[in-house]
Amino acid sequence: MTWKLHNAMWPGLVGKDEDSDQPPISLEKMIDLTVASDAGGRKYDGIDLFLFFPHLDIDAAEDDIRKFADDVATKDLKIGSVVAPIWQETGGGSAMGDQAARNRFVEAVKKACRYTTILREHGVRSYGSIRIDSATGVEDWAANPAANTKMMAQTFQECGKVAADHDEVLVAEGEICWGGMHSWKDMLDLLEETGMPDRVGFQADLAHTYLYLLGYNAEQHALLNEPYTDEEFWSAYKTMTDKLRPWTYDFHVAQNDGSVHGTGAHDKTGRHCPADDPNGRLDIVKCSGYWLLDENGNPRPEIKHLCWDGCMFPNTTLEKQSTWDTILKTMVEVDGAHSSK
Repeated sequence: MTWKLHNAMWPGLVGKDEDSDQPPISLEKMIDLTVASDAGGRKYDGIDLFLFFPHLDIDAAEDDIRKFADDVATKDLKIGSVVAPIWQETGGGSAMGDQAARNRFVEAVKKACRYTTILREHGVRSYGSIRIDSATGVEDWAANPAANTKMMAQTFQECGKVAADHDEVLVAEGEICWGGMHSWKDMLDLLEETGMPDRVGFQADLAHTYLYLLGYNAEQHALLNEPYTDEEFWSAYKTMTDKLRPWTYDFHVAQNDGSVHGTGAHDKTGRHCPADDPNGRLDIVKCSGYWLLDENGNPRPEIKHLCWDGCMFPNTTLEKQSTWDTILKTMVEVDGAHSSK
């Protein structure tokens, strides 16, 4: 197999503010940059989407969704995973909030499933997941960890039932800014409490999961202490991936320099670096294999495509064509190292 290579569209939105010097970048512009990218003749196969304004209207009429799908298909692209707008500021609510908030969370997932069903029926989407998180902060969760994780799991279970009705898979992205998901151990506890393997799983991002190792926001779960040796790093990386890989159904290629970063309404989380950042600490190709391959070294069939995620870059970086060419080249290297031909 060869994995499909996708570009995420949400870096044009996350951390952007209309009233700043870093306004949102339109979906059309992000798609044009994706289509124009080239790495030795290899092109992006598709895009992953954020189902919210100003890129998309999750409540759009079916005809409008199909027209959008037509436009994407004419550019020889597929649509893979999508982000459900489960946060309060996008009409959702905390997964451990009051009943009204949890209802809004589930409703956002229902709307996302409706949208992806139309895309699948159209033919532009045949793989991918629906991305969620807990939509709550670490401090709020920490007020009562056990009870709050249990409540989050109940919300995820309700969403899992919705996903099952639409033959969809939900994936929780492990970022240190989301309560109950802010360490590898807390993420694992939440997935196990939810108890819906193959329906509610994990979205591994190389940048975010690196900070899991360092114990940001959860020192008690740190697997590495700086400074560390290569041997210590790979031992810790194997420990983390062995626990979370069986739950991983979606994968983000990314780079991180060991620091946290946040802009706009987005809280501090793992800093995404350019693929060729000299300060990047990750061997992207080698790290990717720990998530993509099973214990026998074979590509995991659960993962159909790879997506690059690089949020909160300045617009001058995002709007430069060479940025996306370099990213695509890196993804081709990941695919070539680990896919079976």
